Amino acid sequence: MKKALITGVTGQDGSYLSEFLLEQGYEVHGMVRRCSSQNFSRIEHIKDKIALHQADLLDQSSLEALVRDVQPDEVYNLAAMSFVPASWTQPIMTSDFTGLGVTRMLEAIRLVKPSAKFYQASSSEMFGKVKSEPQNEQTPFHPRSPYGVSKVYGHFITVNYRESYNIYGCSGILFNHESPRRGIEFVTRKITDAVARIKLGVQDKLFLGNLDACRDWGFAGDYVKAMWLMLQQDQPDDFVVATGKKHSVREFVSLAFDRVGLNYEKYVEIDPKFYRPAEVCTLCGDASKAKRVLNWEPDVDFNQLVNMMVDADLQSLQLNAETADYSQNTQTGWECGDDANFVVYATIPARLFNYFKNASGHRVIARRRRA
Repeated sequence: MKKALITGVTGQDGSYLSEFLLEQGYEVHGMVRRCSSQNFSRIEHIKDKIALHQADLLDQSSLEALVRDVQPDEVYNLAAMSFVPASWTQPIMTSDFTGLGVTRMLEAIRLVKPSAKFYQASSSEMFGKVKSEPQNEQTPFHPRSPYGVSKVYGHFITVNYRESYNIYGCSGILFNHESPRRGIEFVTRKITDAVARIKLGVQDKLFLGNLDACRDWGFAGDYVKAMWLMLQQDQPDDFVVATGKKHSVREFVSLAFDRVGLNYEKYVEIDPKFYRPAEVCTLCGDASKAKRVLNWEPDVDFNQLVNMMVDADLQSLQLNAETADYSQNTQTGWECGDDANFVVYATIPARLFNYFKNASGHRVIARRRRA
């Protein structure tokens, strides 16, 4: 049985990759940082099937101990300070974690288990101010954020260890990939979460920055298969992973609001604070090499992705509204329960009554609370 070690195992990509590798019959090990609290929500359903280890990309000795203990056949380095806007306010930490952290992991592999195959999560943000479109493996990099600069370093140090020490090191230059598991701070999830809240009447407006920025968006669940395929080849190489189709933030917003029958123009407002100091206006990937060599293509298209994310946020908020106590947030509420006898009660704002009465996935009835 092959052993895989995943850094960033609790993140969006780490959770999907863990699921995929378990399906392939792998023994999966995940690295988590030492901290007072951990968020395991994305891997809660498989937590009993994977082994978690404490280590840190900022601590060389912990990485060497981790590789020594696990003895992995494959290492997937997904951990990073990955929220681009925050990289301007925390550039040094971003560089240390997202850039030098790659070197520390590669050095741990070189010293302890040089036969292990290594996957580095590179990013389309490395292209930044693009010179040509679409972008492929030969397109020059011109990063426009501390995050993008750090990813370029991580990319080339992987190439350097491959060429200097014969380490099997691959970089996947992944374009934007989303899912219902995406963090709420990312614009796609911010949009779909807000759409659900506006539909339910618990939010009035959605504030965004540049609606004309264009990205090549795909589904994270599709992209983790490409990561794995890179490490199954005879020789290591780097690959762009993308859909080859770009869409604007405006298109994403419009489609998300369409999903719930609303016109986005009534709810979206522009706030200059959400503009980047140095904007990346457009990114679109050419994944023809991945298709030719890895036989990889995405399954989920843009419309399916947006609908999937909106539906998931609606379902989550519905569930929360049906089970949570909102009595502290409203003076007028409704009692909700099952059709027969109100076994389960929750207090919800009166403005949600019509929605749950008419559009809930399963029938929820409500009535005025008695004095």
